[in-house]
Amino acid sequence: MQNCKAMEGMKPVMVMVLVQSLFAGMNVLYKLVANDGINFRILIAYRMVFAAAFMTPLALVFEIRKSWTNLTWTVLFQSFLTGLFGGTVAQNLYIESLAKTSATYSVAIFNLVPAITFILSTSLRMEKLAIRTHAGKAKVVGTILGIGGAMLFTFYKGFQINIWSTNINLLRHNGDKNNHAQAPSSANKDSGSILLGSGMALGSCTSFSIWLIIQAKMNKRYPYLYSSTALMAFMGSVQSVAFSICMDRDWKQWKLGWNIQLLAMSYSGIFNSGIAVTLMAWCVKKGGPVFVASFQPLLLVMVAVAGSLLLDEKLHLGSVLGGLLIVSGLYMVLWGKSKEMKNQITPLPAPASLQCQDEHQSPTIEVITSSSMEDMNHINDRNVTNN
Repeated sequence: MQNCKAMEGMKPVMVMVLVQSLFAGMNVLYKLVANDGINFRILIAYRMVFAAAFMTPLALVFEIRKSWTNLTWTVLFQSFLTGLFGGTVAQNLYIESLAKTSATYSVAIFNLVPAITFILSTSLRMEKLAIRTHAGKAKVVGTILGIGGAMLFTFYKGFQINIWSTNINLLRHNGDKNNHAQAPSSANKDSGSILLGSGMALGSCTSFSIWLIIQAKMNKRYPYLYSSTALMAFMGSVQSVAFSICMDRDWKQWKLGWNIQLLAMSYSGIFNSGIAVTLMAWCVKKGGPVFVASFQPLLLVMVAVAGSLLLDEKLHLGSVLGGLLIVSGLYMVLWGKSKEMKNQITPLPAPASLQCQDEHQSPTIEVITSSSMEDMNHINDRNVTNN
């Protein structure tokens, strides 16, 4: 019985690890298509279109009867906000920050998502700080450790560590001809551009955190995961396509072909904006927005491992130390959340006065029952005698 409960409690953890694995695969594909000089705004638009095309049939097949009757204007407005903050704004701001700063800098700032989500959740009273309890202290310290590990992972290299070697480099087939066009060197960027890029990266983190908060609210009013994800993808696709058309009117860039770009668009749309968002919505329902956000630094570790296996990238001492801090911080947050859930489930003991009252009432009931049975037997004996 205890093993079943433990497995049930581990389901959200395993689901979030799967979600981060899907996002790690997306990052590898993004690195590959970056060499082809792809327009990332158009990629995001197609990503949301593929997500809507994939999730809508699932919602119609499995949830149409229940979800359609509970669809209100409030739910539609919430889905518009989820598509805006979770899709259009967060992803486009992140890409703009990449262009104005660097990939390393933007990834480092994006690991502030757990801290921002924690602050927003406690401010809105969706998450209890409870700093005086062991669970509250574990969540705070774990969040700080995760952010610190992500910063160490990103900015400190140290000596190179050779753990394994696969001799696989997918970038070698595409070459480096477009690398300089996509990621201009930091020497050509002025301080104003870096400051603006930093603000965009911070805005992307805040937008993603707001999406987690809105998703938690939407789950209570509209607990249909396929339908809510389909609505989010549809709203996000309309917004992203409109934004891309306004920014890029070269219709040749919208043409699709059977290449790595189509694979990146379909993969990120189906697996990331479709399946992963559905799984995250389920985890938000089970553990809350802070629980989901605490897994964000784990993506760094998975991308580093995937890069070393598939892109011939090298691991360094900072990667290992930062990864250990990230995993330690994640474990502390999960431990704190599990303690809170146990405290909420544990029933309160009955007051002593009620227990004493129950003890006094029990023999009284037995005496009354016993005497009643004797009276009934006595009455039956008298009737037999009279007859």
